[in-house]
Amino acid sequence: MRYWWVNQNQTFRQETAGGYLWSPKLKQGGARNPFYEFMREVSPGDLVLSFEGTYIRAIGVIQSHCYECPKPPEFGAAGPNWDLIGWKVDVHYHVLRHQVRPADHMQVLAPHIAEKYAPLQSDGRGLQGIYLTSVSSDFMEALAGLIGPEATNLLRMTGMAEPVGSYGQGLVEWEEHLRDEISARTDLSETEKQQLILARRGQGQFRKNVQQLEQRCRVTRVDQPEHLRASHCKPWRDCQSADERLNGENGLLLTPSIDHLFDRGFISFENNGRLLISPVAHRASLVRMGIPVDETLNVGAFSEGQRQFLEFHRNRVLLAAQVGGS
Repeated sequence: MRYWWVNQNQTFRQETAGGYLWSPKLKQGGARNPFYEFMREVSPGDLVLSFEGTYIRAIGVIQSHCYECPKPPEFGAAGPNWDLIGWKVDVHYHVLRHQVRPADHMQVLAPHIAEKYAPLQSDGRGLQGIYLTSVSSDFMEALAGLIGPEATNLLRMTGMAEPVGSYGQGLVEWEEHLRDEISARTDLSETEKQQLILARRGQGQFRKNVQQLEQRCRVTRVDQPEHLRASHCKPWRDCQSADERLNGENGLLLTPSIDHLFDRGFISFENNGRLLISPVAHRASLVRMGIPVDETLNVGAFSEGQRQFLEFHRNRVLLAAQVGGS
């Protein structure tokens, strides 16, 4: 279990009411932001402290790994420069009856604040520009002690509970909306629409195109077509054109369990074929699914087109921050 701190001055009401965290993927101008990248490292069962208006207002229990999702419409005018597609995490919030102001307790909290990616200034004020950052277990326990039993009991109960992750209803709704948009297009024939919709599930012309390049699962080496799925490297929802959605170089043939891991961002591949494993993946489960977690696996060379699509997968799908952690 890890502990997190989120600054929600602009979006506390919307995020707690909706049961989620949401951030853009990148800063304005396209630069990476470590406080958005940390969204890719949260796991079900983690705890997050909600900071708003100088107070800790709530404690949330993370319910899902991060997934792509459009900017929530209920944000309204908040974040006018934020990207329209960002990261979302499902959260069950416990709004606190006793809401503590950290600035009033810095003598207790200051010794437990990390130097890098700290959520607070030395006087206890929040740091502008921070969205999500990690905090130590010592900091979490010290703050829970200040809040009282409603925090300490939650900390104790969460540590004993088995977290249950979810896929994210917002992502499902987004893909359904994109499918409806394709169905409504008047510039495509019914056959073209059908092929684009089938590609969402790795079927139809997309699968045929992938099979021209790939004959077996890169990880398990299974080569029987009935046991393989065609999986997009750049997800169907992110593709900007019909060509990307149907491009055989935008796909790999994978057995169902490996397809699941790849699609959800628990694994990816370097351009040279080296298997990458997300730090949030449940390693015991990976072993049961045939992933060698304690040794280096190289699955073979990729084409130039595949390498381009895999770069997108590493940068936008793999559940691993692309900057140093705290």
